Parts: sequence; structure tokens; C-alpha cells
Amino acid sequence: MIIMHLEASTGWGGQEMRILEEATVMRKRGYKILLVVEKGALLKKRAEERGFLVYECSFRKRYWWKTFWYLLYLLRKEQVDILNTHSSLDAWIGGFVGKVLRKPVIRTRHLSAPIKKGWNSKILYKLLADYVVTTCEEMVPKIVEQARQAKGRCLSIPTGILPENVVYDFAEKRSWEERFGIQPTDFIVGTACFMRSWKGIEDLLEAAHLLKQEKRIKFVLVGGGNQAYYQKRAEELGLGESVFFTGHLEKPFSAMALFDVFVLLSRANEGVSQASLQAAFLGLGRPLITTRVGGLPEVCQHFKTGIQVPTRSPAAVSEAILRLKNEEGLTKRLGKRAKELVLNKFTQTSMADQIEQIYQKIRASS
Repeated sequence: MIIMHLEASTGWGGQEMRILEEATVMRKRGYKILLVVEKGALLKKRAEERGFLVYECSFRKRYWWKTFWYLLYLLRKEQVDILNTHSSLDAWIGGFVGKVLRKPVIRTRHLSAPIKKGWNSKILYKLLADYVVTTCEEMVPKIVEQARQAKGRCLSIPTGILPENVVYDFAEKRSWEERFGIQPTDFIVGTACFMRSWKGIEDLLEAAHLLKQEKRIKFVLVGGGNQAYYQKRAEELGLGESVFFTGHLEKPFSAMALFDVFVLLSRANEGVSQASLQAAFLGLGRPLITTRVGGLPEVCQHFKTGIQVPTRSPAAVSEAILRLKNEEGLTKRLGKRAKELVLNKFTQTSMADQIEQIYQKIRASS
């Protein structure tokens, strides 16, 4: 069976990582995977490095007719069985191409942000999609209701981790400790993300400011994006001795191994965070502190695997941090359960099993 993924995004974040990891794991199961991406997309280089065949085109509206005919040509040439779309622009044109060639279309919705109401949702998530896959459970009932998509054709399949890849190097971890002056008695609060405005980094820095007198609590922020802005903000708050930035890391696990607790305070748009899964699984596991946005509560289950806090609430975050610092038994218990949850529900094997079920349903109905 031949699967073609379409992606109009040019950036590199959780959505693009999901596409590449899904493609990789399904190729191992014997499926042929092709990609068509926007010109200049970072996904092209990453996918080609793993040996995937990647085509380029422009999904921008002014080029739609040209792209429409190009996709018709590619699907016939490569004898594609299933199209999988991922962003709005590629979902529209890919959906129409699928209808013309009578090819089944899977629409993957990566964000937890609400979909547009009215005809937009009905066309995009029902007429132009045979199956809708979301990356968090919260989105399923919303799409079923707004798009009138059948319940059995809208499923949540969170991105899973590959456990053997989530490992760290002890020497590298020690190097980070020396670089930041971290002592064995320090309690390390960490986050890892592409730093966007809605990731709640401002709230984390405000919480660090509230805990400024707690000299043994330190903060490590892993990731690129708007790092320079937040570094400046940390300096304005006088956090130079307690808040540290690593920048973007291709392999972040040795820095993440510093964490005693993982925090992600997203205000919107979050699916099931890969970083939260990785942090929960790494080593002996660690508890989570997250907001209740999108798919975050699926991993950070309140007082089972972590502590949930309201959005835009630095005071609640600081209270949760202090509680985990002062209650070692609670911290270990939540961390252990977090790791168990990831192993039981959020691995690439689980993800691939569910995706393969959709492929087989499509094959059986064709």
C-alpha cells in the first residue's frame, strides 16, 4: 500500500515531527511512504535524510491550479492508495484531488484550536476527508459535532515516542550541570518546546520570579524559537542566577535529564506534547505540571502523573513547584506513574497499530 503525505507548512515543530515519525514507523511495517511538501520546507531535508522520496510544490492559493494538476500527475505516477493531508491549504487541494481520482483521504488535525464553524468544517472534515485523525481526544467530539463526521471516522491517535531513542548521555548531563552551576541539592524545573507566544514561557518566568527567594530551585528552558525575547525578559526580572537557556538542541535528552519536574504552560493549540511524553519517560520518570489545554491533561493527569494548573496563573505554578519540591514521596510517585502511562499508551507501537487499523479499513472498503 502506498501512502502520500501532503504538508503545506514550511516550519519545523511538533506537526512536522509527527509526520516524519509516523512515516518512519509505517515504512518499517511495509508501507511505501511518499511526501509532497511546500517549497523550502524544512521537512524535505529531514525526510530525505531518512531516505524518503519527497516532492516539492506550492500550496499557496495563487498556485492552486498548477498544484492541482501536479498532484493528479503524481498520484497516478506513483499509484498512490491513500492521501494524508495535514494543514489547511494542503487539505483543501488534496481533498479535491482525492475526490477526482476517488482516492481515500485521511485528514490529520494537529492543533487543539477550534475548527471554523459552518460549511468550512463540513467540507474540509467530512466531504473532503474519509477519516479524520486528531492528536488529542479533546478535538474528536468537536469535529464530530461541527463537521457532522461519523464517530467511527474521527479518532484520536497521539504521537508516540520510541522508547529506545529516549535516552541520555551521563557525561553530557554532567556537562550541563557544570555549565549552569547546578548542585546535587538543587531542584530543577524544566521545560522543552519551540518558544512561541502561546507556550506559556512568560508564565513560567513569572513563577520563577515568585520563587526567587528559593535559592535551591532553578529553571532550565530547552528549545529555540523566541528564546532571545524570553532571555531578555528573564534578565528584566532579575533571574540570571536561577533561569538558564540551552537554545535549540537536536538531541535534548541529556539536558532534560536535569529536570526534577517538567512544566508546560501552553495557553492554546496544544495536542499531546512530545516533550511531556519524553520527560515523563526519561530515566526513572518525572512528574508534570501543565495547563488543561488540548491534549496536555491526557498525560498530566491531576495528582496521578502530575499537577494541572490554570492558564496564565504563575501563582498556581509556583505553588505546584513548591509542593513537589517539598514532598519527595509525592514527586517520586507521580513520576513513576507518568512513566508507566507513557509505556502503556503513548509509544510509537501504539500509534502505528491504530494508524494501520485505518489503512486496513480503507483497503477492505475499496
